[in-house]
Amino acid sequence: MKKVLLILFAISLVFFAVGMAQNVVNPNTLVEEIIGPIDSLDPAWSYDTASGEVIWQLYDNLIQYDGTSTTKFLPMLSTNVPSLSDGTILDNGKTYVFHIRQNVYFHNGDILTPQDVVYSLERAVIFDRSGGPSWMLAGPLFPMIDGQYVTSIVQVVAQELGLSNPLNYSSLSSLGIFENGTKNPTNDKYKQALIDTFNLLAKDFEIKGNDVIIHLPQPYPPFLEILSHGSNISAILDEKWCADQKAWNGLADDWWLYHNPTHAEDPLLSIENGTGPYAINYMTPQREISFVRFDKYWAGEAPTKYAVIKYVNEFTTRLLDLQSGEADTIYVPVQYLTEVENNKNIRVIKDLPTLNVDNIYFTWNINTQGNSYVGSGKLDGNGIPSDFFSNEDVRKAFSYLFPYKQFIQQGWNNMAMQPNSAIIEGLPGYDPNLPKYEQNFQKATEYFKKAYNGEIWQKGFKFTAVYNTGNSIRELALQALANDARILNPKFQINVVGETWSSFLADYLAGRLPMYMMGWQADYPDPYDFADAYYASTGAYGSTLGASYTSWAKTNMDPLVNSLMTTVNPAQRAEIAKQIAMLDHENALYIWTDQPYGYWVERTWVKGWYWNAMRPGIDFYSLSK
Repeated sequence: MKKVLLILFAISLVFFAVGMAQNVVNPNTLVEEIIGPIDSLDPAWSYDTASGEVIWQLYDNLIQYDGTSTTKFLPMLSTNVPSLSDGTILDNGKTYVFHIRQNVYFHNGDILTPQDVVYSLERAVIFDRSGGPSWMLAGPLFPMIDGQYVTSIVQVVAQELGLSNPLNYSSLSSLGIFENGTKNPTNDKYKQALIDTFNLLAKDFEIKGNDVIIHLPQPYPPFLEILSHGSNISAILDEKWCADQKAWNGLADDWWLYHNPTHAEDPLLSIENGTGPYAINYMTPQREISFVRFDKYWAGEAPTKYAVIKYVNEFTTRLLDLQSGEADTIYVPVQYLTEVENNKNIRVIKDLPTLNVDNIYFTWNINTQGNSYVGSGKLDGNGIPSDFFSNEDVRKAFSYLFPYKQFIQQGWNNMAMQPNSAIIEGLPGYDPNLPKYEQNFQKATEYFKKAYNGEIWQKGFKFTAVYNTGNSIRELALQALANDARILNPKFQINVVGETWSSFLADYLAGRLPMYMMGWQADYPDPYDFADAYYASTGAYGSTLGASYTSWAKTNMDPLVNSLMTTVNPAQRAEIAKQIAMLDHENALYIWTDQPYGYWVERTWVKGWYWNAMRPGIDFYSLSK
């Protein structure tokens, strides 16, 4: 009788387990629903987290972060992490030896070679699209010019040509070496300078057997971080496949033809061939991307066969999908967390450390041609002039106008802190005791009345502030600023609009956005990454603010930003970071709205999720259900 009971009990357990398994919706597919579609699948182009999340699934780097750590590494396409102890970092930090993993397949069946590694890093440098991430590799791989790290291969060409102030050049066309409207050098001297520049880059790389040896012209402390997974610019591509797609053939004598393409000209914009754990199954523009497991992945098959990222702007739709199980994880605006926290089928993890910051930008020189965002384009009460935000009093007035505490309370439910500069908490050199702006209507009024000899206060202004559609936090921040501006002076009119991510990026790069909100996620966990992006005249953000800013930054910011990299002593670096933060505050360069705390929302059946502040989004390879 006991035996019969045991058998019946065992059978009941089986049926119970089957019943539980049936509650898991689509057990072989992971679905994430977020806002904002990707910009590009090309690692050399991508410089946004939406694209970065997709590229994370498709491409591998030489090394990767160790789980949740942002300071420790594991091998990836390299079987070693270079170190002093094993002799693979040499010459006082200038030489790195990588043992390239063998028998690694690209998604099309090609086998990874050391030459693919060299090609990928060289292409990342010569690609150099406007506002893109190529600076991260140009800095360490080219010799310094006039005591400063370069940010573009263009500056090295200018140096080869013997032009004065080579760091001032930002495009090949500005060098005056091409026939009008073409990329054809006008003479052999110019062509040779272009070839010599590439050869200078190529000299950094040596292939010895299955090793790739990288010889830096000078030490570059965060070099390993730049090469790590999550830094799209250092993802490894298939040279033969890229050449077949007309994405550079790897030769020195025409590289400039592949330099700084337009978005539409990039041949790898919407195709991929990585070595990652997933390949693209299909893409529906603006709606979703479906991934399929790559069965020949060198580290073993992913636990789940399919993964999908859906772009759903409406939170209510995302919530319903999460509750029904059609989505396994969704983006939940922080103000709606209470709607998922008390559901027994949903897991919410909060108070996670981040290396992210959000802020409001001032474009110092706005591109006003055909631009409705500046109204009349004049200081007549119906618009603003191109150089409106070049005025320090204007920037200080807006900095005192923003409701920082109220925004963090209402917008973030206190799950964020107010930064005092781009050197945020979690970075070496962060100082919580430095001053930061607080909302002060009296001070805001004082500076508005001071600006333009009182014209602003008397006439008022009208312009449009822009955020990326679906980001309700950024919409709230800009709307709060617009509302308080109208309260302060009814003649102050700020129209707040949302743009799709692709349109937003295009307008931002073209300098058409007078005021906008965006953020920065660390490329690597070092203060130089943030300081260079925000403050350097050639930085990812600084370079887009206009000629007035870049001119000011060359004198006031560039030497300090550069010294962050050349200085090794931690205490001295901290002091430099403090000086940079103070200059930011004194000149009201940005409105620093929030450094959010991280959080994660998933169905309880999801297994394997982990947090890393350097990862752009989800890692499907670690997940199952």
